[in-house]
Amino acid sequence: MTYCVGLMLNKGLVFMSDTRTNSGIDNISTFRKMFTWEVPGERAITLMTAGNLATTQSVVSLLEERSKEPAARQPGILEAKSMFQVATLVGNTLKEVIATHAEVGQRADATFNATMILGGQVAGGEPRLFLIYPEGNFIEASFDTPYFQIGETKYGRPILVRAYEPDLSFEAAIKLLLVSFDSTIKANLSVSLPLDVHVYRRDGLKIGRQFRIQQNDPYFEEVSSGWGIALRDAFGHLPDFTFPEETD
Repeated sequence: MTYCVGLMLNKGLVFMSDTRTNSGIDNISTFRKMFTWEVPGERAITLMTAGNLATTQSVVSLLEERSKEPAARQPGILEAKSMFQVATLVGNTLKEVIATHAEVGQRADATFNATMILGGQVAGGEPRLFLIYPEGNFIEASFDTPYFQIGETKYGRPILVRAYEPDLSFEAAIKLLLVSFDSTIKANLSVSLPLDVHVYRRDGLKIGRQFRIQQNDPYFEEVSSGWGIALRDAFGHLPDFTFPEETD
């Protein structure tokens, strides 16, 4: 399974993804699920993937290869004139790969599915964030719906709903996402560290800070432990339940 989150802030965009893939409890591997492209001063693009690994790797490989081809075919990911055109390109590529696999695979309509989070900025436009479905269509984030999750989403959602604010600092946003990932990791063994992080600053038009949070990272362990203690303390401060008085 997978867990990835893309978060839209006033300051820019924050992306975080886990790296665990599994085909059963005895076949667990680590694969990158976050990919970036840039033309410094002109665009910066981040893609995160969830679903069938062969499908997502094929999509990323096609995007890479076609970005190196002449523009006669169609604008590639480094040539599209807006983030909307980039989202359309990625959606069409995902749909193409799934359709190709479906022609030769059993139950391929489900087996080869994938979803993706795409975000970034092209010069002349605003930072934008998209959720791309297996059918190739997509929706765009707004400050009414300021983040997208893919993969194992349910465990990490409550803290995002309660604590997200658009004016969060990048540091606070990373802390928020780590709490979300910690909740997911504790509830689902198919999601695990290392975690990949990319912070894109509005109008930077280049790849921002990228780093990996490894197993036994001291800050992650501090957040995990501190969040558990804070929850127990908050629970202890809630009023006690009392049974209604019995009546004869």
